[in-house]
This record gives sequence, C-alpha cells and structure tokens, in this order.
Amino acid sequence: MHEEHGPAPTLWPLGFAVGIAVALVGLIISPTVVAPLGAAIAIVFGFLWARDATAAMRHRTPAVQAEVRELTPAEAAAAPPANVGEAAMPKPQPGERFARSRFLEGATLGLGGIIGGIVTVPVAGFALLPAFLGQKRHEVDLGPLDAFPVGKWFIATFMTDPAEGTVSRRTAFVRNNGPLGTVPSFTIISNRCAHLGCPVQANGPTGAILGEKNVVEHTGNGEILMRPVVPAGFGCPCHGGQYDTEGNRTAGPPVRALDRYSFDIKNGHLILLSTYSVSHVDGTGAQAKIHKYKLAGPGEHVDGPEQWFYPLQPPHH
Repeated sequence: MHEEHGPAPTLWPLGFAVGIAVALVGLIISPTVVAPLGAAIAIVFGFLWARDATAAMRHRTPAVQAEVRELTPAEAAAAPPANVGEAAMPKPQPGERFARSRFLEGATLGLGGIIGGIVTVPVAGFALLPAFLGQKRHEVDLGPLDAFPVGKWFIATFMTDPAEGTVSRRTAFVRNNGPLGTVPSFTIISNRCAHLGCPVQANGPTGAILGEKNVVEHTGNGEILMRPVVPAGFGCPCHGGQYDTEGNRTAGPPVRALDRYSFDIKNGHLILLSTYSVSHVDGTGAQAKIHKYKLAGPGEHVDGPEQWFYPLQPPHH
C-alpha cells in the first residue's frame, strides 16, 4: 500500500525566523543597516520556504478516471427535492416578486443590522468622539516679560485650566534667550520625560541655595510659581533618562528630546500655547534649530522608520 509523505524537513523556516529577528533588532540598534539586512534574509529564506512547500503543487498531476456506476434501488428512492411532492414549498403566486422565504431572510438580516447599529453606534460615539471633539485650547499667562531676565532659567509651575483645579497643574523650564531680530526668544521645555512621562527635574541648584527668592505672579491662570535654577541639564528620577539644557537626550532610555511649548507675546506678557514634540535640537538659545513634530506620547519615536509603528494620535491642545 502506497503511503503519502509530507515534504521533507528544511532549514528555510529557521532562516526566515532569523531574518525577522534580525530585522526587529535592527530597528532599534541600526535602522539603516541591520534592519534592511534582516529584511533581505527574511525575504530570501521566505521565498525558498514557499518554493519548497509548493513544489508538489507545481508537478503535473496524472488524470484519474472517476468511478461510474448505476444507482441502487435504495438510492433511487431517496427523498425528493424540496420543490417536488405533496409537502413541497408553494410556488410564487402570479405577480409575486419574491418568494416568502427570501422576504423573511432579508427582513431578519435587515432587522438584525438595525438593532446592531442602535446598540453599537452610541457606545462607539461615547468611546471615540470625546478624544476628537471639544478640545479646548489652553493659553497660560506666565506674567510680564520683565519677570524673565535674559539668560536666566526658571522652573515655572502653573495650571492650564484653573477651573479643573490641581489636576491641570503643569511644570516647564523657561529661559529668556534675548531678542531674535526684533522679537523676544524663549526656550520653554516641558518636564514630561520622553520615556514614560515621569516628571523631569533640573540637574542644578535652585532657590535658597542660590540665595535667590522664588517669584510668584498672579495672572488669569491663577498663581504662577517661578523658582530660579541653574541647570547643567535635566534628569528623570524614575529610569535615569538624561537631557542637556536644550532638552536633547544624552543618556538613558528616552527615544527623543523633551517636548516644548509654543509661546506668544501679548501685551508684554509671556503666553504659553500648545506643546509639541521634538526629535532633537541643533544649536542653543535663540539660534537653536528645533526639529519639531506633532505632539506624540511618551516612548514614541517621531522620526525615522520607527514612527510608522505607532497609532495615530487624537488632537491635543
């Protein structure tokens, strides 16, 4: 008796798995060299694997004559079709466009679809729409420009929306860079770590250690506390992420630079606007070239091939 045998074991699946692993690791250590090399290995071994697995399908199959025999009496006496005999389904009446069975089938499916929509649409709306609707633009008045001497850093603590209370409390590192042409220039860095969102701290002395007093401003956003600081950089106490004074990552697990605040000058006051993400900063102070992107969550890449692996973000203000 002839026994069917499956394809012989091969190393192609192992090579394909190795290529995938190299490509994934390459996305982290070397997206431009190691990752393409791993992808090439996976493609080559995947092709060889597929070719080997489908070799039997490409062989010419010999024609086989089907068995032909006459029906037995028992088979000939089998049950008649549904439209034949005394219990057969009635034929459509003259002028009847659809059979009753087809009408009931369509009505059942339609009613099920309506009920599903009634149940699903409100739930989906409540779950998804709040992230896209009613996004309030926050503007934070940090006080007059005279409160920010040129070249001096402050740790500013404020509330983006006093009506929401302390849940809207935020912290930013603010430095007056001096004029850039005819307009003031400021560096305003968010203290949210680009790794997992922990609060970043200034690596340097503050307040009383410097022999300087904290500054308190009262604006439309309530009390604004500003503490003088001389940072050598910024550090995250949670996982050791380190940044220079422009917010560039210098060590640790963060994947990009610290986020920044846009700002405006209104009636001689410094106004904070929305935050945005930064991949890196070239230069310093007023001459810095900021590579800015739409605000992304902690741990998300904003440039390079890695950014393709993250979901779209809802609008932020």
